[in-house]
Amino acid sequence: MKQEHSFLKTVCKIAIPVALQSMLQASFSIVDQIMIGQLGSVSVAGVGFAGKFSSIYSVIVAAIGTVAGIMISQYLGQNNRKELRRSFYVNLLFALGLAAVFTGVSVCLPQTIIGIYTKDSLTIPFSAAYLKLIAWTFLPMAGATLLSTVFRCMEKAQLPLYAGIAAAVLNTGLNYLLIFGKLGFAPMGVEGAAIATLISQLANLIIMLVMLWKHRGFLAKFPNGEAATKFDWKQYGAMLLPILACEFLWSLGENVYAAIYGHIGTDASAAMTLINPIQGLMIGALCGLSQAAGVIIGKRLGAKEYDDAYTSSKKLIRYGFAGSLALSVLIVVTAGYYVKIFQVEPAVRALTRQILIAYALIAPFKVANMILGGGIIRSGGKTSYVMVIDMIGTWGVGVPLGCIAAFALRLSIPYVYFLLSLEECVRFAISVAVFRKKKWMQSLNTVS
Repeated sequence: MKQEHSFLKTVCKIAIPVALQSMLQASFSIVDQIMIGQLGSVSVAGVGFAGKFSSIYSVIVAAIGTVAGIMISQYLGQNNRKELRRSFYVNLLFALGLAAVFTGVSVCLPQTIIGIYTKDSLTIPFSAAYLKLIAWTFLPMAGATLLSTVFRCMEKAQLPLYAGIAAAVLNTGLNYLLIFGKLGFAPMGVEGAAIATLISQLANLIIMLVMLWKHRGFLAKFPNGEAATKFDWKQYGAMLLPILACEFLWSLGENVYAAIYGHIGTDASAAMTLINPIQGLMIGALCGLSQAAGVIIGKRLGAKEYDDAYTSSKKLIRYGFAGSLALSVLIVVTAGYYVKIFQVEPAVRALTRQILIAYALIAPFKVANMILGGGIIRSGGKTSYVMVIDMIGTWGVGVPLGCIAAFALRLSIPYVYFLLSLEECVRFAISVAVFRKKKWMQSLNTVS
């Protein structure tokens, strides 16, 4: 009983601040969507298209953060401070380099990028202008992602939460001022929303840098008693490359989905954009369990406590599935009220409500996959397993079903979304089989 209480305490210490931070960001995203929604369906769809491209970068930099988390957690379990510190800086430099590439492409070719998603001549200018500005958030996002990873591994997940609260409040206030032109500011529409996001992202990074300075001992050098070792680039590449490929191909698949929605029509794209905050709230409420799994299971594997790691993993999966079922019921009950918030056409409202119901049916499997693949299986460094599972789900099931439903059967957007989302069920079945074989459980090695 005492051991169970200690486990729950550790889970909550990591999971609750992460969940609150994600839900806070998602709730403020709802406010943003409401504000942008007042500008009409074209602006809503335009922001959605730009967001889809920027999400490619977001998931890749998150993947780098995941690899950093795997390494830092395991080296904490091994009490290897030198490798811990080195793991942080290697991943930070890689993330910053990637951010520079994405920023350059987005600033130089915004209309070309948006043209991939839609041919609507009214939507493209709005979306391109938004993307060109939002691209400057990529660099601060890289720094904030790696710092958040460090704080979670320190079991101080509340620190990124505090920074997130400040940034979210700032973002919402600036959105109100810049989108609608309040307190003497000129109304800037979607460009104002992008500027608000950029300023809040910078503020988020600055606050976390201040917090890191107060806990700088965690990444400080410890010259005494540290054996001279080489950085294991082969092991690092074996973890990083599969997860980068996995997240890039998954994100590319999500962008294919966005292109499918865009070719169905602007109303379909607007409806899909309006469900994003609800998805964010749902995933945000339970993503803390995935982050907790990565840290807790990673430390146990680093210390070679394999039986304890397996038992703890099963508990985390059960927690996530139960929570997602409860939230799915809540989404179904409140979907009708949610769509009334937005000043969009009745047809868009109806489509949004139907899509939300489809999402509620799939959400428990989506959450389970997030905890299993995103937290547990990856914690052992066997990221190639997750890559294969995700590729089968997205490209073997989701994309083909989406194309067939949209272009061959010409179904409406709720049915297209539901059919392509069945990939989550396939992914879950494969992940459970991999989990039970226990081959994912391993401790990282250092090169002497």
